[in-house]
Amino acid sequence: MDTNAFQASVQWVIANGYPLLFAAMLIEGPAVTAAGAFVAALGYMDVYIVFLLSVLGNLIPDVIFYLVGLWGHKGLAEKYASRVGLTKERIHRLEGLSHNHAGKMLTIIKVIPFLAVPGLILAGAVRMPLKKYVVWSLVITVPTSLFFLIVGYYFGAAYATIRGYLDYGGYAAFVLLVLFAAVYYGYKKISRKFAEGMEGK
Repeated sequence: MDTNAFQASVQWVIANGYPLLFAAMLIEGPAVTAAGAFVAALGYMDVYIVFLLSVLGNLIPDVIFYLVGLWGHKGLAEKYASRVGLTKERIHRLEGLSHNHAGKMLTIIKVIPFLAVPGLILAGAVRMPLKKYVVWSLVITVPTSLFFLIVGYYFGAAYATIRGYLDYGGYAAFVLLVLFAAVYYGYKKISRKFAEGMEGK
């Protein structure tokens, strides 16, 4: 990896700044949060602003999907779920959890791939109180955002240190990218098993 090319990429992110970062967080929060924290560790962004944008980037889509369900109907969630291979049995199970175990339901649907969109729509469709929904979304989102913020920031700090001593900054960035991918994969795998374990209880 060419060091100059890496520096050019960083400058491109800096030039587009926070609006680009926030827009990307609306699509893929954790990975972009880590990338933003990485850049912040190099001194180009404010880590606190990155954290705030990360939380908002997760919360805003959650509320939008909730409102879609609230103004639509349960059939919309079931229709979307069937397209991604989710059974009605699982959807009905989540519906039952929404009344007495809102936190458990939201944890499950936010960490299992393909379940988030129909699950969040379902939360609105079954009229889960908005205040409870937002509070639990924040309880789940804040630690997740903080985890990826810390991972990205310390990877960025490590890169800055290595770059300061060696003329192999591009290679260091590649190694750190591979390490981050491993951490991200591990997080997804562990969180999915945790959520599936909760669902089975």
